Amino acid sequence: MGGPLSWRAQGARRRVFIPCTCYERLIVKRGYIMNLIEAIEQDYKRDDLPELKVGDTVKVYIKIKEGNRERLQMFEGFVLKMQNGGLSRTFTVRKISSGIGVEKTFPVHSPMIDHIEVVRHGDVRRAKLNYMRQRTGKAAKIRSKEQR
Repeated sequence: MGGPLSWRAQGARRRVFIPCTCYERLIVKRGYIMNLIEAIEQDYKRDDLPELKVGDTVKVYIKIKEGNRERLQMFEGFVLKMQNGGLSRTFTVRKISSGIGVEKTFPVHSPMIDHIEVVRHGDVRRAKLNYMRQRTGKAAKIRSKEQR
């Protein structure tokens, strides 16, 4: 049982395969490995950003490094989709620039994002607005939520 690759029983019904790098036994309690990963991720998560939803019009300020100086560049558009994944959570912003649609995907917890401003909250009924890629002109507008 103490070889480099071995099976460890975890609970009464489940058996979990844990690769061992050395010849010693690993004692793994339920949830220990997951809690370790979450503890490491907490150092990199950002909590200073506003809550974003699909359909919101946002201004994303990105840090651009040119040589030895750093400047901020703004990208304004609406949130096309959000993809959840803990630390690797991303959102895609779409805008029309000179008649051409431009999309950028940003990691939410990226250190390259300086800050995000929510310009307007959109009123949409979909989780992903992929149909907006085919819309042009007035059909590409998103209704805004009325503040009550």
